[in-house]
Amino acid sequence: MRALESLLYHIGKPFMALVELIAALGRFTIFQIRLVPLFFKRPFRFGLLMRQIEQIGANSLLVVGLTALFTGMVMAIQLYAAFSKFGAEEMMGYTIFLAIGRELGPVFTALMLISRAVSAMAAELGTMRVTEQIDAIEVLSIDSRQYLIVPRILATIIAMPFLVMFFDLVANLGAYLLSVHALGINPTAYMRTIYQYSELTDFMQGFVKGGVFGLVVASVGTYVGFHAKGGARGVGLATTQAVVLASVALFLTNYFLSSLFLVLDW
Repeated sequence: MRALESLLYHIGKPFMALVELIAALGRFTIFQIRLVPLFFKRPFRFGLLMRQIEQIGANSLLVVGLTALFTGMVMAIQLYAAFSKFGAEEMMGYTIFLAIGRELGPVFTALMLISRAVSAMAAELGTMRVTEQIDAIEVLSIDSRQYLIVPRILATIIAMPFLVMFFDLVANLGAYLLSVHALGINPTAYMRTIYQYSELTDFMQGFVKGGVFGLVVASVGTYVGFHAKGGARGVGLATTQAVVLASVALFLTNYFLSSLFLVLDW
């Protein structure tokens, strides 16, 4: 009898994990749907919003800028090694511009934001949860979701596209300077391909992705932190979980957005 029970348990275990995953996705979706009316509900906390924009956006400029600079320079080195074999070095400018504008800019910016800002959101909200500060806010008849979560999500949505623009600028500048001054590529030829082949959609895709990525990663980070439990250990686990889940959600979202832009020929 015990052998049969053990066999049935091991057969059903994968299905139990699947059911739990679906249930967790359902709880997350319901939570986010219930947040939507709070974005339009008074009072509008502009002070909190501006502080979060400063924390998430302005304070991330250094790490985003450094990442962008070295990303652009590394791309220039690797593309030069490949393109020089075919005498196509002048195409490096447009290739780098396209790759950074459509993919690397929004994705790398979001990853830096996850590591610096989203992890901080989860840790801060998790600490407030386990120390019962969120409960105290509710006792004061203040909607803790509107007070704590909405400004963070809005600030991330607003800040991300501008951080992506900053990343694109610094990365392309770094690639240009290295290509021209270190690799000896003709600056006129380098820039000509960008002017000749680039389109507005090359830039706008990254801008749109930035806003969507901001919504996704901030929603994941705030949700995980808001539901943290288990004291200090729980806060640490929630922070790690927020970073991992936000990163996975980022790449999934990037795939579906890229596929959608391809279908729309945009």
